Amino acid sequence: MPCAVCGDIIPTEIGRCPGCGAWARRRNFRALALSVFLLLGFNAFMALGSGIGLARMFGPLTVTTSDSYDPRATTKVLTAYADVFAVTGTLAVLTGVLFLGWLWRAHRQAGAARRYRPGWVVAGWLLPVVNLWLPPRLVHDVWVGSAPHRRVDRHRAAAIVAAWWVSLLSAVGLAQLFRAAGMDTLADARFAAQVGLAGAAAQALAAALCMTIVFHITRLQFGRG
Repeated sequence: MPCAVCGDIIPTEIGRCPGCGAWARRRNFRALALSVFLLLGFNAFMALGSGIGLARMFGPLTVTTSDSYDPRATTKVLTAYADVFAVTGTLAVLTGVLFLGWLWRAHRQAGAARRYRPGWVVAGWLLPVVNLWLPPRLVHDVWVGSAPHRRVDRHRAAAIVAAWWVSLLSAVGLAQLFRAAGMDTLADARFAAQVGLAGAAAQALAAALCMTIVFHITRLQFGRG
């Protein structure tokens, strides 16, 4: 196929142009990264909206007494937010599939610094227990392998990836806890609202940090060509 930069022919068995060194199909990679970036932004926007809505519930729940508490009405309102979490969870899964496609491409282009085979890019997310610790290591390896980094840059990348992973796991756990929370009493309703708010904040933070990761890795790999 012809190189998008210099027009030289790139053999199918290699990933870079022999003439100018640009990555093959680098424009498609940037388009894929842009799609992931925009979907992550939409995820963050929906999570932020849910968090604002749950935060506004604290006022009525604070002034409500046990005698005036209506569990049926509160359950109806909070159940609607549980449905929103289900929708955002579905959207997050779809975004995750596209993210895996982007990560696969980025991993193949990361260079000799890769410590894991390409198959682990997918298997690392699917295997139980392994998917609790391997994905952030893969992402970090892709980041630091995409271009030469100083030690301080490696530490900064590790901190961002770790914060993203912790916030993502927290968002998943809090969303499950919110859906399972009871609302029979006023204390239960307040606890459910607090858990929902924390889950929405964690989800928004995870999406924002993942946007940062996608942006920096794509910039490093695209600029390196």
